[in-house]
Amino acid sequence: MPIDIRRFGVGHRRPDGPAGSVGLTGQVLHSDGRGIIAELAFSRSARIEPHSNPNTTYFIVVEGGGWVGVGDERTRIAAGEAALWPADVIHSAWTEHSEMRAFVVELAGADDGGAVLGQARELAPSDRSAIGRGVGALADRVPDPTRRIDADGEPL
Repeated sequence: MPIDIRRFGVGHRRPDGPAGSVGLTGQVLHSDGRGIIAELAFSRSARIEPHSNPNTTYFIVVEGGGWVGVGDERTRIAAGEAALWPADVIHSAWTEHSEMRAFVVELAGADDGGAVLGQARELAPSDRSAIGRGVGALADRVPDPTRRIDADGEPL
């Protein structure tokens, strides 16, 4: 089966978001009965209007920053941070003077307090022979004589 590559980012986004959203573009990367994964790009002064949905959702900021609201609380959020939007709770996100890019991961249904745990299956000896050894090597690196490690004078 070929690898399924999903494109997102500049050139692949479309206006997106709940009704009333402003300055927001996005791209759904995955959607099925288990949940949704989408990329969202907020321009300056963009907003997702307060709304709720039946899914537990993570709002994961990967660039820039802005604000998030959950229920009656409001707080700043920046790249490297994620906000949890609980199922059936009013939530929102917005920017003021900056841009923000985030991934939204919606997990189907309300949080039931449990997790679905997977288990790796051990390969039978007959299956192991079907797995070939990887072939490859590191690319040759030409040392730069002008860059040296201070401790021993070796080129980097």
